[in-house]
Order: sequence, then C-alpha cells, then structure tokens
Amino acid sequence: MDSLTDIPNLIGGEVPRGPRDLFRRLDELGIVHATMRHDPVFTVEEALRLRGRIPGAHSKNLFVRDKKERHWLVSCLSDRKLDLKWLAGELGTKRLTFCNRRRLEGYLGIRPGAVSPFAILNDLAGVVRVALDAGLLAREPLNFHPLDNARTTTVSRAGLLRFLEAEAHPPLILRFPAGSPSRQTLSGRPE
Repeated sequence: MDSLTDIPNLIGGEVPRGPRDLFRRLDELGIVHATMRHDPVFTVEEALRLRGRIPGAHSKNLFVRDKKERHWLVSCLSDRKLDLKWLAGELGTKRLTFCNRRRLEGYLGIRPGAVSPFAILNDLAGVVRVALDAGLLAREPLNFHPLDNARTTTVSRAGLLRFLEAEAHPPLILRFPAGSPSRQTLSGRPE
C-alpha cells in the first residue's frame, strides 16, 4: 500500500483543473467539442446505457503503473479485451498494476471513474505517458469524460491529437492483436 509520502502532489498544491478549464483549453486550441450531462458512470458496463444517446466511439480508460513508478494513461475501444501482460510488453515494461485513488488525485487531479486522455491537463509535472488504441483513432467522433464522470465530451480524432500535442503528451499508438475486440471487464475497475 502506498504511504502518503510515496505520492507527491504533482499538481503543485493548486486546485486541480476541471471541466470548465478543459473546455476553455479546447476552445483556445480551436477544437470543436460537445458535452452531454448524465448520471455518473464508473465502468464500461454502466456507460453502455449512454450508447444510443451519444454517437461515436466510446472508450475504456486505464491509469496504470509499473515497479519503476512509470505511469500510463491508456485509452482503447470500450469493448477491447485487455491482456495486461501484452499491454505491459507494448509499453516496454514487465508488469502493470492499476493506480489507486490517491495516485489518480495526485498525478491527474481526478477521482475514479473520470479517467480519460483529457486528465493530462492536470499532469503539470509531465510524468504520465499517454497510449491510444489505433482502433479507437480509426473511429469518428471520440467520446471521453471531461475530468468528470457525470459528463461525456465528444471531439474529433484530430482534435484529441491536437490537444495531447499542445499539452506536451504525444501519444504512443497501440495496435491491438487481431481478435482483441470482445467484451471483458478487468475487475470492474476500468471505465
């Protein structure tokens, strides 16, 4: 278990940026976006009920780390079957574990259920790496929580990539093996 001193507050002691800050940043970058409010969702299964109301690709988002304290925010198609051993190899490490709530708050300024590529807005120290599913990027438009799991924000693929580049988080693009799209949950933890 992490001790309080193990997890620095990398947000600089400031209040983490929230949805309004994200929308302002997207506007500054000229990224068209639309947001829908809904009941909070914490898992892919809970988010399934939104599918008919929000068109486009939906995602599964993970915040993971390895023994060397390297952190990754990984986004893939919501129906991807994820093999953590395969993912670790693709990220250049041996083993991955899910980050706990303190790490989410300390590194990304968000709570469980709100993980998405938009959370790097709060990674002021630049320690979190971003990895995106090539299959997700092949879809249009894309949907993610805007630092709040009671909303879903839709952006274009180009808009997402522009945002990540502008925030100095160029993504690693992952090519999942054939047959990886299928329903599977990972202990109910990813969203």
